[in-house]
Amino acid sequence: MKTIEREERPSEAGETPKQGGEVQIRERWRWTEPSVWTEQMLTALEKGVKGGKWFSLVDKVYSSENLRASWEKVMRNGGAAGVDRQSIEAYEKEVEKNLVELEKILRAGSYSAKPIKRVWIPKIGSKEKRPLGIPVVADRIVQTAMRNVLEPIFEKTFAEQSYGFQPGRGCKDALRRVEELLRNGTHG
Repeated sequence: MKTIEREERPSEAGETPKQGGEVQIRERWRWTEPSVWTEQMLTALEKGVKGGKWFSLVDKVYSSENLRASWEKVMRNGGAAGVDRQSIEAYEKEVEKNLVELEKILRAGSYSAKPIKRVWIPKIGSKEKRPLGIPVVADRIVQTAMRNVLEPIFEKTFAEQSYGFQPGRGCKDALRRVEELLRNGTHG
């Protein structure tokens, strides 16, 4: 059975080349949040950290740059208001004040997520409905900020042949890989 090597993901337009290994590291992790994952952190991610444990990551979660980037992702995704009835548009009207307050609460360690709003939406091709949980806007921002920090650490340990729920990978990528393996004579 042939060994499956980690695929390099294609670069995005507009990236400027850097020196040798730096280019390869930034290229592999181009989907990471640059306000969190600096070149130094990406190098540590690639080479491994002492003792295999990351320390002092919480400051990266509540950094104003990460919260701003997280807000922008949440805003682009849109979505309904949560239990507090605050829409994306309402949050945006006082976004600077809201983000400063969110950072302050996170920094103090007193942040607490709000309950999830439960709605029932139709299942496609069925008369049944399925539940959908809608967090408040602030919770979505915090979740995104945490994902920005934690996802690369876990992504590093995922199996090469895993394509589900991984950044920059999807069903079509998995199918292309299976087709390639079959063409190369690799069989179960």
